[in-house]
Amino acid sequence: MAEVRTPTTVRLHDLACRHDRDEWIVGRMATGRFVALPEAGKRVIELLQEGLTVPDVGVRLRQETGEDVDVPEFVTALMDLEFVAETDGHPVPAAPPKPPPLARLRPRHVRWTLHPALPLMAGALVATALFLIATRPELALDFRTLLWTSHGSLVLALHAAAGWTLLFVHELAHLLTARATGVPGRIELGTRLQFLVLQTDISGIELAPRRHRLTAYLAGIAVNLTTFALAVLGAAAVAPGTLPHRILLAVALTSLLPLPFQLMVFMRTDLYFVLQDLTGCRDLYGEGVAYAAYRGRRLLRRAPRPGSPAGDPSASLPRHERRAVRVYTVVLVVGTAACLGFLAAITLPADLTLLAGAVSALGPGHSLSAHLDAAAVLVLLGGLHVLWAVTWVRNRRRRRER
Repeated sequence: MAEVRTPTTVRLHDLACRHDRDEWIVGRMATGRFVALPEAGKRVIELLQEGLTVPDVGVRLRQETGEDVDVPEFVTALMDLEFVAETDGHPVPAAPPKPPPLARLRPRHVRWTLHPALPLMAGALVATALFLIATRPELALDFRTLLWTSHGSLVLALHAAAGWTLLFVHELAHLLTARATGVPGRIELGTRLQFLVLQTDISGIELAPRRHRLTAYLAGIAVNLTTFALAVLGAAAVAPGTLPHRILLAVALTSLLPLPFQLMVFMRTDLYFVLQDLTGCRDLYGEGVAYAAYRGRRLLRRAPRPGSPAGDPSASLPRHERRAVRVYTVVLVVGTAACLGFLAAITLPADLTLLAGAVSALGPGHSLSAHLDAAAVLVLLGGLHVLWAVTWVRNRRRRRER
């Protein structure tokens, strides 16, 4: 890292900021890194951007506030965040930001995704679909809706095709709405407890206005609900009982199936980020984990790990954040325990039984069809578990490198 000396000049990268209660959120859209600063920190950045030297910034702040600010140390912190482009005319070494996917897609191309009329239109479509379902018995949805044909392979094929397509479009909606605000966004595989998920990193959205943030968080759910509504309207326009009618209703129900997962806010789903934003918390999940660990140590009467705070980690938070963190911690602990309990009691025994049966079926004395069925189980189920493990290790390594 380049040493910051005085006197020195500092040139910053393009930074965005927004006011949030008594702090300023400042960061780089290109990297998705941001930090919460007090008014004095925001003023240091303004003065540096005006071209003042580091000593001059300290003098100016002393004149304006009567307080001494360690500007060189502050600049060093900015360099750690990769906010500083040059010191004394020399570039600060840093890896260039990764090029975003769909790099030619500019914010102006997708600005329409932030238009306030869009959620109103989606809401009108969903309301119309619900009215049709309530007034027309042939549009009723239940488990039989998914069984649109007697051929099980076709049922599974449609469910897989529609499900994965919706999943991709769901994440693409997050990316497009974030891109409209200037945030690059990136779709990648991730893990949530035992689940393998497709997720979109839109970290820089923290720098956007609240309406744009909430739009980006809810864009995926809006896609699912809009797909549901359009499929129901399509089914209402064709003859009941026909193949198109049954397929459209199956697609409508398939588009709703992922939505209960969004309620599992202890796994940082889309609704988790909405909840975090509305409660005004910086890191609801991280603070919840820290508070749960503190309460767990108190319950077991164990000493904290070296480097960990000995007291209540939520005590230093503002009152509204402290209250939100403590309530969320209950949801986090209960939800995580329930998911892991289901994994231990149901999912793992079922998967291990299937895998053990597949391995034994590959031995001698079994038919060709049994061999093919066993191979399919090993490839599909085993491959899914391997992909989960590889994704978990990769993402954990990335977090350590940051």
